[in-house]
Amino acid sequence: MQTTAPSVELAAKILSAYVTKNSIPMGSLPTLLSEVHRSITELDKQPAIQAKRLTDAQIRASIRPDMLISFEDGKPYKALRRHLTLRGLTPEAYKAKWGLPVDYPLVSATYSARRSQISREIGLGQQRRLKKVAA
Repeated sequence: MQTTAPSVELAAKILSAYVTKNSIPMGSLPTLLSEVHRSITELDKQPAIQAKRLTDAQIRASIRPDMLISFEDGKPYKALRRHLTLRGLTPEAYKAKWGLPVDYPLVSATYSARRSQISREIGLGQQRRLKKVAA
């Protein structure tokens, strides 16, 4: 018994659903099926990520004390992590995609300092230190 590839079955299901709602000439069905199958198999292939080489000046210009400029959309952000996550990128993938150094910041300096100040004010992490001193 011969089994068909999952992509062929999926293409047939998609084409079947399309044909039930639309009128299509019989002669164009094989061509349409092969196009749908080709599109599905292209989705399986991983695109080759090519690092876009940025100049050192472009990298330095993207880092400002109060914001970081994203190379994805050119907009300023205080922190890039959420922006990258929404675009389906990890920080490592973003740095590799744009050829950024490993130590490229993902949070602006002023935002990081403000978060640190707030953490100190509310005593975040002090409970462990107090327990070690008491022991």
